[in-house]
Amino acid sequence: MRGIKGSPGLDAHSAGDHLYSYCIEQGFLVADPQAILPGNLEVLVLKALTAGPMHGYAITDWLERRAGGNLDLVDSALYQALYRLEGRRLVKPEWGVTEKNRRAKFYRLTDAGRAELRAQAARWSRYAATIDSILATPATS
Repeated sequence: MRGIKGSPGLDAHSAGDHLYSYCIEQGFLVADPQAILPGNLEVLVLKALTAGPMHGYAITDWLERRAGGNLDLVDSALYQALYRLEGRRLVKPEWGVTEKNRRAKFYRLTDAGRAELRAQAARWSRYAATIDSILATPATS
């Protein structure tokens, strides 16, 4: 887990506690953050980039805001996912300058990335509906 904005000295555990407290203060109902299942981080990154080009920190921030503290986002996993997406030409990196006037690599969604997001979102919806259906079915012998 990355540090919290404005709190560079926090370690991963303290940062997680701080984020959890913030979510509780904001009225979010959160349990312990859940690890992102393999293969799902890429689709979440693609979704984040539909908002426009972003650098890695901005992607993490975007995802954390929407997850409300329910997902455990790890910086190294994010950058590995971006590298894989770049290799598949689903995102295109470009160097730019952040709001804090720092040089950073910004990632933009490509047309192939948009198509992949649509396909993965449809796949995820079918999968979630199937699991929900099974869980809602009374158990019988």
